[in-house]
Amino acid sequence: MSVIYSAGVPAQAAGASTYKELSIFGDVFERVRAQYVTPPDENKLVENAINGMLSSLDPHSSFMNSKDAEDMRTQTRGEFGGLGIEVTMENELVKVITPIDDTPASKAGILAGDFITEIDGQAVRGLKLEDAVEKMRGAVNTPIKLTVIRQGADKPLDITVMRDIIAVRAVKSRVEGGDIGYVRVISFTEKTYDDLEKAIKKIKADVPADKLKGFVLDLRLNPGGLLDQAINVSDAFLERGEVVSTRGRNADETRRFNAGPGDLTDGKPVVVLVNGGSASASEIVAGALQDLKRATVVGTRSFGKGSVQTIIPLGESGALRLTTALYYTPSGKSIQGTGITPDIKVEQPLPPELQGKVRAEGESSLKGHIQGAAETDEGSGSAAYVPPETKDDLQLNYAMDLLHGTKTDPSFPASPDKAAAAVKN
Repeated sequence: MSVIYSAGVPAQAAGASTYKELSIFGDVFERVRAQYVTPPDENKLVENAINGMLSSLDPHSSFMNSKDAEDMRTQTRGEFGGLGIEVTMENELVKVITPIDDTPASKAGILAGDFITEIDGQAVRGLKLEDAVEKMRGAVNTPIKLTVIRQGADKPLDITVMRDIIAVRAVKSRVEGGDIGYVRVISFTEKTYDDLEKAIKKIKADVPADKLKGFVLDLRLNPGGLLDQAINVSDAFLERGEVVSTRGRNADETRRFNAGPGDLTDGKPVVVLVNGGSASASEIVAGALQDLKRATVVGTRSFGKGSVQTIIPLGESGALRLTTALYYTPSGKSIQGTGITPDIKVEQPLPPELQGKVRAEGESSLKGHIQGAAETDEGSGSAAYVPPETKDDLQLNYAMDLLHGTKTDPSFPASPDKAAAAVKN
């Protein structure tokens, strides 16, 4: 999602007929509270009623109770109190994929491949992965005891870990083929631009400018996040031009966001990768770089979520996540329900074990979604699959072939000087 935060705006009074309908709601609530066969949770009744109202608007508007609101703030901050391990669920146990370097878990001796069987004495079997992860998170400087099974150990190990602030990496990067900078933006949190800047600086330090062919910006499987970070990430590759505009209910609510001088990549060619898992803020970046002819977009049609949600605090009760605007790419195009169409379509085949199990998903297939201005029966979205191994990644390899010159296309390299005619000011 593309999210902005709001201190709240004054609500306007409803008409008399609306208040009459609300009195009916009050009557129904009292009947349920007093006469339902088992005593209902009154707070849940009200919360579900509010969510019912919001879900009738569109799939992205919702009420967040205080816990949900705090979880979202944690997500967007990009840091939390925890252990520093990437995990999955296997055979009803939590399996450690990898401990993150220089975190409490790695310092305490947790190893990749460890199976966590108990958390503070409570068995993991029967828990969902998200519930187990929630138990491992907590206040900084509080201990947690993990019981792990390790290959080669003759009995389970008890390891005590002291929780600390864990910064979630928003960007991962590496050098491909010795001469291409690969940058993957995982999500748009408060840390994304800073992480991106560090990643590009490291690549430029590792590869001399005369040898660096260009950059691959991988936005596949990126669900979005903060609007301001999407604007900053776009600006990182641009010298000028409108990045995105947001248009609300009233004409005077239109806002335009422009790029300033300073291309972190020094004008090197850029290829952007998208697929059906690229949504919202990631589509803002892809759309801006495509329309302004700064990058060539490769992959398959993106998710097509072209709406902006404002987070309105409701004090101790939580927060309201409300769709307040649609965003438009520099050429004035709404991608709501249509998605970003790549300059070069490259399908990524599914491995045999996933065929028939992964289907294309997009905004246009969501029940109750806002109908996009340019939406057609073709809809939006595509399969959201990225192979774990580079050798099997056809989209990434196509991007590298473009940068190496072994493949050619009229859309590559993109030329910002040609963008002016395509963009409506």
